[in-house]
Amino acid sequence: MNLGSPDSTEVKDVRRYLMQFLMDERVIDYPYILRLLLVGGIIVPFRAPKSAEAYKSVWTKDGSPLVVLTKQLQQALQPNVEEPVEIAMRYGNPTMEYAFDKLMERAPGVEEVIAIPLYPHYAMSSYETAVEHAKSVHRKKKYPFSLSFIKPFYDEPHYIHALTESIRPYLQQQYDQVLFSYHGLPQRHMTKADPTNQHCMKVANCCEVPSPAHATCYRHQCWTTTQLIAKNLDIPKDKIGFSFQSRLGREEWLKPYTALRLEELPKEGVKKLVILCPAFVSDCLETLEEIAMAGKESFLHAGGESFTVIPCLNIQPLWVQSLVTYVKDFAEGKKEMVL
Repeated sequence: MNLGSPDSTEVKDVRRYLMQFLMDERVIDYPYILRLLLVGGIIVPFRAPKSAEAYKSVWTKDGSPLVVLTKQLQQALQPNVEEPVEIAMRYGNPTMEYAFDKLMERAPGVEEVIAIPLYPHYAMSSYETAVEHAKSVHRKKKYPFSLSFIKPFYDEPHYIHALTESIRPYLQQQYDQVLFSYHGLPQRHMTKADPTNQHCMKVANCCEVPSPAHATCYRHQCWTTTQLIAKNLDIPKDKIGFSFQSRLGREEWLKPYTALRLEELPKEGVKKLVILCPAFVSDCLETLEEIAMAGKESFLHAGGESFTVIPCLNIQPLWVQSLVTYVKDFAEGKKEMVL
């Protein structure tokens, strides 16, 4: 299960996609009428044409990079497991219903389906909405099989190993900083997801202080991934950067903002930058256009000298093997990774 994409770069398709995406109550969690006025009346009319142009800059002959890469991941995984593998997008095509129907077609009498949301970190607007959407389709269509979900794998050893080894070759060059840029979220999403109502954004160094809140804390999980990768690669502490991208609107989002850091870093002496986006396992608009194109231009314009973007895991063999392990562990009854 991945995020999704417009069906084409036509403004009408981008508009339809953005409406579905931004009207999700877990993405913009305002009351319905206010959300409709904001999304349908302000955001989408202005954003759709610009987004369409951005999509055109990364679109491939086979379509959206995110969808193409997710299909490639399916094709890489399938020969390694006995069970049929299908893909679904939270927004756009292929839909969750399509994937469920295909599984039943390929495996008549299927009794159990395991879903793997391709989000390493828990967030209401990514992992949670994917899970709840799949549950809703499963319930409404009365599918006969049971449904389980792989948990967020932000600290799972196989994932960390795959991510570590995908980064390692890029650190053979000279660099001043490795910037871990994660997708941003409104700060209030942190407190809203905190089951204790007392920890996230309220305790000093909250990401480092143990708490039950960490099970659903996006910021803590991003911080943990960063620390584990930095340790595995022996990246000096003074060469690690941590930021959040893709801010939407004017309210306070998780800081520091990647866009601002890319302008500030050259002035701080960071001339050679290596950047990666670990919140994504598949390259997409946010990595290919926002970071590799616009981000690079911003950094170099501010005085940077080199800007190296590390691709997402995509179909890296160790990442494919991680998924194989998750599926086989589930099949063998080792269900600690499963909700």
